[in-house]
Amino acid sequence: MKSFVQPGNVITIPAPAATKSGDIIIAGELVGVACGDAAAAAPLDLALTGVYELPKVAADAVTVGAAIYYDATAKLLTTDDNEGANAKVGAAVAAAASATGSVKIRIQP
Repeated sequence: MKSFVQPGNVITIPAPAATKSGDIIIAGELVGVACGDAAAAAPLDLALTGVYELPKVAADAVTVGAAIYYDATAKLLTTDDNEGANAKVGAAVAAAASATGSVKIRIQP
């Protein structure tokens, strides 16, 4: 197809800030996981699909299928949307007890 550019599972964008591999990145309506380190404004490969195990608020108990949000202040995943202030990043694909520090999520557009 003449207009096809790429599958879009991983795209390259300017890093919105200094970024470490595995960081959640929110750039406008794009939500993904950084594929590597990048300085602010440097090219950054961003995975827009897939399942990742990422740090969460330790107090949150997570059930399979629960909506997962990103608390940009704490830089942790959470089940709390904070009255719409936290961006939705995906859904849990495995349960995570409240004593654990990470959760497996599927990134969702």
